[in-house]
Amino acid sequence: MRRVVITGLGCVSPLGCGIEKNLSALKNGVSGIRKIDRFDTSDLSVKIAGQIPMGKNDGDLDLDTVASPKEQRHYDNVALYAFAAAKQAMDDCGFIPQTEDEKNAFGVYFGSGQGGVKSFCDGIITVEQRGPSRISPFFIPSIMINQAAGLLSIKYGLQGPNIAVSTACATGTHAVGEAYRLIKEGRADMMLAGSSEAPILKPAVAGFGQLRALSTRADEPEKASRPWDKNRDGFVMSEGAGALILEEYNHAVARGAKIYAEVAGYGITGDAYHITAPGGTGALRAMKMALKDADMQPKDIDYINAHGTSTPTGDIMELKAVKELFDTDIAMSSTKSMTGHMLGASGSVEAVFSVLAIQNNFIPPTINLENPEDEAEGMNLVPNVAQEKQVNAVLSNSFGFGGTNACLIFKKV
Repeated sequence: MRRVVITGLGCVSPLGCGIEKNLSALKNGVSGIRKIDRFDTSDLSVKIAGQIPMGKNDGDLDLDTVASPKEQRHYDNVALYAFAAAKQAMDDCGFIPQTEDEKNAFGVYFGSGQGGVKSFCDGIITVEQRGPSRISPFFIPSIMINQAAGLLSIKYGLQGPNIAVSTACATGTHAVGEAYRLIKEGRADMMLAGSSEAPILKPAVAGFGQLRALSTRADEPEKASRPWDKNRDGFVMSEGAGALILEEYNHAVARGAKIYAEVAGYGITGDAYHITAPGGTGALRAMKMALKDADMQPKDIDYINAHGTSTPTGDIMELKAVKELFDTDIAMSSTKSMTGHMLGASGSVEAVFSVLAIQNNFIPPTINLENPEDEAEGMNLVPNVAQEKQVNAVLSNSFGFGGTNACLIFKKV
């Protein structure tokens, strides 16, 4: 089996656009949660979200830099966010395939939990209000889950494996993990892997609100996402996209690529328990599987980037699973305390964050952790302030609706 390394990173999140902007926010414990300003929330119980800052200022996402006006009209935001993250990663890795062999060996594994939700909602309104003949011919392509994967392969001439995955909150981790397996097995030399989500829309916010899953702390948006804190009242829905270039180790060395970290292990399981509630045993088995795949022991992990969504039951489940497998002094934090929950994009963005922790030898904090749950006693959940530490290996967890679990291990090369 071949070794797989990371040679390019890209990220857009509520913390900002670009690696440096996100890294600075992670180090300083900055929240990206704000009151929703894209639509009227007066009749909603939920009025906050993690919105990508859009505009022309430094750290904002300027769509004009990643897509033409025509593309912006025809493609859903879920694809445009993917364009932004992927462009950063492709520019970072410094390699665009030119020959047929290079194109055939470079693939895409890019997913989304919900796909083109805005396009779907807009299409329904158009048909109902203006009639079927007025719907856009781009309606069907813009709602496909594999819209971003297909467009990215065309954009960069990537003719290797072209796959999209949709596994709720585990989507991004599955995308990176499955891309890792393709390279490991010799089916590709390079993969553009990641995920994107654009769910900050009134129907989506209303729907998750009806599940009683979202925080309603509208008076203090920055303090609404508070994993493991006794005063948490649900997660904060967010949007974003993460992209990573995975590459076979010798291929990367031969072209003199910058190597951020190695993908060391990957674990996947199912709870077979409940469509929205976590089972717990599946998460534990996924972590064990990732360690086995990496040929590592629990003591070899320096930091766990937790799923940590800020929900009453999910947070406790993950705590118990981690405590069963690891020593309680292991550093574990939830970056969702700063970004909110980007749903299908969270796993890929948190994979980027995990690699940044290795590169910069620090542990991002769990902000808003003021009154920890009793089950957290004795654990280092990195409350409120980042910790400087030599980080050689990181475990990143993602557990999704439907009972789907995925874990990745990254390590220094």
